[in-house]
Amino acid sequence: MQPVRLGNTLKVPVVQELANKALSQLPPRYVRRRPELPNNHQGEQQVPIIDFRKLLSDEFMHSELLNLHSACADWGFFQMVNHGVREELLKKVKTEVQEFFKLSVDEKEKYGQLPDDLEGYGQAFVKSDEQKLDWADLYYMTTLPVSMRRPHLLPKLPPLLRDAIEEYSSEMKSLSRNLFAN
Repeated sequence: MQPVRLGNTLKVPVVQELANKALSQLPPRYVRRRPELPNNHQGEQQVPIIDFRKLLSDEFMHSELLNLHSACADWGFFQMVNHGVREELLKKVKTEVQEFFKLSVDEKEKYGQLPDDLEGYGQAFVKSDEQKLDWADLYYMTTLPVSMRRPHLLPKLPPLLRDAIEEYSSEMKSLSRNLFAN
């Protein structure tokens, strides 16, 4: 199977380098108006939380499916709890990703996006020089299915990060199978 190309992105300044310059104000490309977020039934803005156990429960499945639908329609994302992914693994992945982003810019550039590809270190979906940008650098990578992985990315990551991502990907595959099986 040939990897799907998601498009390309323009090269933009590395946020880590901009942050190290101790700017007196953010460059205009990074300043955005705060979007209006949906309110919950108490009038508060809170990221929707979906309970995986409730999705599997005869008693709560219907109401939790309604919550899931609402989260997807109104927010476009949600936090899932009681999903069964080990807390130690989540901490391990977080720690290793943080260690990756502590690397020097030159070191991270070894994992940079190739021309006409979004995967790797950089920014994604930058289509014009006027476009608003996120105040963040990212590392985007397809991990599953394995056949869609870019050979220049995951295998060459620092070993602890690579192993953590492999283990996390396996857990996410199991979680998604459980979710869609029910």
